[in-house]
Amino acid sequence: MIIEAIKYMFLGMGIVFLFLYLMVVVLEWQHKLLLKYFPEHFEEEKPKSDRRERLKKVAAITAALHHMRNS
Repeated sequence: MIIEAIKYMFLGMGIVFLFLYLMVVVLEWQHKLLLKYFPEHFEEEKPKSDRRERLKKVAAITAALHHMRNS
């Protein structure tokens, strides 16, 4: 009975492993396909190093923290 349970355990783990492996392969294939036909949607935006933008973010974070502490 224990041997049978071990067989089913390995069968179940094997099926899960194969499914996850197949899912990774399909998602990688899909990613390559999308990059090939729609490259403009996946281009990374260059981060703005503008000082004004950084100061706006700091001000927004500070205001949010102040609001959280006082409410």
